[in-house]
Amino acid sequence: MGIRKKTSKNPPVMSHEFVIQNHADIVSCVAMVFLLGLMFEITSKFAVLFITVQYNVTISTNGPDETAVNYFHHGIKDLATVFFYMLVAIIMHAIIQEHVLDKINRKKHFSKTKHSKFNESGQLSAFYLFSFGWGASILLSENFLSNPVNLWEGYPHTLMPFQMKFYFICQLGYWLHVLPELYFQKTKKEDIPRQLVYIFLYLVHIAGAYILNLNRLGLVLLVLHYFIELLFHVSRLVYFSNENRQMGFTVWAVLFVLGRLLTLSLSVLTVGFGLANAENQGFDLAAGNFNILFVRITVLAAICLTQAFMMWKFINFQLRRWREHGHAQTLKKKQAPSKSKSKKDKGERRATYLLFINQRHMIFSV
Repeated sequence: MGIRKKTSKNPPVMSHEFVIQNHADIVSCVAMVFLLGLMFEITSKFAVLFITVQYNVTISTNGPDETAVNYFHHGIKDLATVFFYMLVAIIMHAIIQEHVLDKINRKKHFSKTKHSKFNESGQLSAFYLFSFGWGASILLSENFLSNPVNLWEGYPHTLMPFQMKFYFICQLGYWLHVLPELYFQKTKKEDIPRQLVYIFLYLVHIAGAYILNLNRLGLVLLVLHYFIELLFHVSRLVYFSNENRQMGFTVWAVLFVLGRLLTLSLSVLTVGFGLANAENQGFDLAAGNFNILFVRITVLAAICLTQAFMMWKFINFQLRRWREHGHAQTLKKKQAPSKSKSKKDKGERRATYLLFINQRHMIFSV
């Protein structure tokens, strides 16, 4: 992400610079319009589509004490909710940037390269920490980790508890908000393709798990992935404060490889074996059942290709680090003899100068 330069001059209204400097205030006003819509009966039905989670289903539990439990399924109206929480993500991004990251940047005086990477890691660390904690609490409350069979048993999982559906809505809203942030943060042109690739991968996998009713598997894989990415970005923030602290990168490298293996194992176990042997097979769009061979192969191919792409990027990253470390060690070895040689030459010149002074003193004394 680029560096936003604050100038004393006020840019023209609705110019590019005006929008970039005041985008958080503009988006806040748009979000406030939806909130104000709840106050009036005429507009409340429209505003509710954007603010609250849609497609509520109430199910009564059988037993002596009948209780009503609310579940939710997905639908086209979720696009409006995703849009609203994309606006919320833009506002939160600006708050973290202005009140936390910019203050640290002013104290540390980072270079332009470090400034950009620090902002990126700071924003993603906050998001990954929040998403990991929230996702882990859902996994524990729903007991999805107690038995791996829960990942595919009872498919299609069309009904979700409120926390799970809201979690996926917020995830989609966050990764969609990164697209306008490329403009608001003045991202360099050479960095845009890299940003677009990982935004696209996140949106495809999260939306795929949400639409295909693989929300349980998607939640487990997201929590696992977010924990590993959180460790990387926290390690990078620590590295910027003290370049000698690189232990976090070593731990991250080990967990990254293990995370890829665990992701592939859970995906193959759930899609390749669990759903393949399930009784409820077939394609039924109304019932949300996508358990057919073509969909299973497509899902596994997408996951495997993504994991292979991430491993390829990881290997290139590690090779580049090793080459840079080896090059730095070579330069140190070359500089050490040159320094000792320069000291020796300096000593010889000093001895010659002293000898010349003594001889000159003896000649003039005679």
